Amino acid sequence: MPDFDDWRQVAACRDQDPELFFPLTETGPGALQVERAKAVCGGCPVRAECLRYALDNGLDHGVFGGTTETERRELRRARTSRRAA
Repeated sequence: MPDFDDWRQVAACRDQDPELFFPLTETGPGALQVERAKAVCGGCPVRAECLRYALDNGLDHGVFGGTTETERRELRRARTSRRAA
């Protein structure tokens, strides 16, 4: 797996406005922004690395690896449940 600096260099979001990936809310007006951010992530060659980075580092704001804060919380819960089992 490439290190953090390497995968960031080829990320689809690299040339996008960073604000796009930090909507104020996931609902209402923010839902369109989330949809647009996820669309960028959808075509990203390092989406999995980005998601792994966000999960491993507890990033709880913004869209990373095509997931919202809420979706990453669910993934963390599932991870914890699997480890406990």
